[in-house]
Amino acid sequence: MPDAEIQPPPDIGYGRRDAAAGLNDAEAAITTRRSVRAFLPDKPVPKDLIERILNVAARAPSGTNVQPWHVTVVTGAAREAVSAAVHAKRDGGGAQEMGYNYYPVQWFEPYISRRRKLGWDMYGLLGIAKGERDRTYRQHGRNFDFFDAPVGLFFHMDRRMETGSFIDMGLFLENVMVAARSHGLDTCPQAAWVDYTDTVKSVLGLPEDHILICGMSLGYEDTSAPVNALYSEREPAGAFTDWQGFGD
Repeated sequence: MPDAEIQPPPDIGYGRRDAAAGLNDAEAAITTRRSVRAFLPDKPVPKDLIERILNVAARAPSGTNVQPWHVTVVTGAAREAVSAAVHAKRDGGGAQEMGYNYYPVQWFEPYISRRRKLGWDMYGLLGIAKGERDRTYRQHGRNFDFFDAPVGLFFHMDRRMETGSFIDMGLFLENVMVAARSHGLDTCPQAAWVDYTDTVKSVLGLPEDHILICGMSLGYEDTSAPVNALYSEREPAGAFTDWQGFGD
């Protein structure tokens, strides 16, 4: 697709203008990136634009340039097939098929408090009260509809790779999300799909010797959805940085 045909970034709007004030383009794309949980299902993302984003993202660094990332992009019938298969497995009470532990087995502070705050901030916007298990279950199930995004991405790599390649994958994922944001698109990285690794691999024909890192929703934000008013908090640099050798 020629550059002139690619949609330029729209007005960032919906609270993002203030967040981007005074920032350069790269800083604005990073700062206005967030996990969107409601997309416009009928606004497609051109394949050429997705390919452009992935080509830019592939400039992510990786140890000795091994580039461990593999991506499977789904839309249309393929998107519907993987979504339906995971819903059937989940609603049928099938055992989870986790390829790795994304979260700690035993939670501890301050991480558990951050996790809980995000969850209840989101459920509060949706009017879901503590203890409403059915509604919580249904909202979590929205992951497997890609939150209505027209495009889903699955990131995977050869399971023989070690911890360093997980770091490389994270760098690549961030590049994908920031590059998408620079084109006015939004994303939601989703570890939820890892719970159904075998199902995803079977439906999409992912290599048996690959580990599923995560899924991702990609599309245009539904700005009318209450859940998209969620802005997660971040600790300032002073809270997590030890400065040495800078003087007073």
